[in-house]
Amino acid sequence: MPRADLIIVGAGAAGLSAAGALKQRGIDAVILEQESQLGCSWQRRYDRLHLHTVRAHSGLAHYPMPRSSLRYPSRDEYAAYLNDYARHFGLNVVTDFRVRNVRMASIAPVTWEIVGACDSWQSRVVVLATGQYGVPRMPALPGQECYDGEFTHSVNYRNAAPYAGKRVLVVGAGNSGAEIATDLAEHGAAFVAISIRTAPPIVPRDPFGSPVQRTSFLLSLLPPRLADRIARLTARLTLGDLSRYGMPAADWRPYSSRRVPVIDVGFVDALKRGRVRIRPALARLTATGAVYADGHSEPFDAIIAATGFSSGLDALLEDAAVLDEAAEPIAPSGEPTTSPGMFFVGYTHSLRGHLFEANRASRRLAANVASYLERAGGKIS
Repeated sequence: MPRADLIIVGAGAAGLSAAGALKQRGIDAVILEQESQLGCSWQRRYDRLHLHTVRAHSGLAHYPMPRSSLRYPSRDEYAAYLNDYARHFGLNVVTDFRVRNVRMASIAPVTWEIVGACDSWQSRVVVLATGQYGVPRMPALPGQECYDGEFTHSVNYRNAAPYAGKRVLVVGAGNSGAEIATDLAEHGAAFVAISIRTAPPIVPRDPFGSPVQRTSFLLSLLPPRLADRIARLTARLTLGDLSRYGMPAADWRPYSSRRVPVIDVGFVDALKRGRVRIRPALARLTATGAVYADGHSEPFDAIIAATGFSSGLDALLEDAAVLDEAAEPIAPSGEPTTSPGMFFVGYTHSLRGHLFEANRASRRLAANVASYLERAGGKIS
């Protein structure tokens, strides 16, 4: 059984940043990655994807993104940056290793076993960096088995080409749902509607010419209710009254709930031009289309469920005590957990940007892991 002092599960942005921060402290990690190469999960996402966070605040620990990148880096730019980051630090990434289970193999000394399909690793420390978006959430709808059209999750969407000339319903109005609906409307779909169960707040990406991420840095310092009022006023001044176009009032506020709003990159314009129509919550499917909660029905050739993801950590870990009811870590990213030698990174919900938070958390992680290894003493044999 191969052994290492420290194993990181997941070579996405958070996992690589953690490894880079550890390397700065002279601590080498083995990173186990289920994909065949770095950046695969980014390259599989939809073609028009760009970061909602600016280049300067999207880099990983101790190695910023190149200034040649776009202000809002593209999907492919970020995948290339991840590969460059791993090369820069000489990170030890083991690809094609799908972790099935993480469990404590020994209490004294503490040893973790990371179980794969054909092999297992043992380590003194294990860092979970599998991400918040590990498992697509597919809704179970009455009548779904009878629907004759295409029914798929947003994780499978690449571009609008297969939907040219078709009637398409997008279910879910998060950032992915709004961008996919916009992409469909701009590139040939005959009719596009978006079904909304819980209405999100929508904010401009660059209010008054400044990135909303930088605005969020400032608003995050204020009491949440005050920050919400300022954000709502800013959105109203820049985007207008969207209720005129069928968009319901937001059911939650970003700073009070610590949830990321929809960041507008074309959705509002498509809505105002009538290219995307708002529909109520989806109740059930028929052979030809959708029936909404208000009883109204419409035919659709395809339905795309932009209904989010779960972490999948509950299926991976034997120690469920480290997770909350949503199967996300109880301990903050980068901080020690109740299980000695187990850490998480990349699970922070923040309006300042997921990549920005991953950078910060990975630096905290490196300091905490260094202290833990110093206390534990010695190396695994």
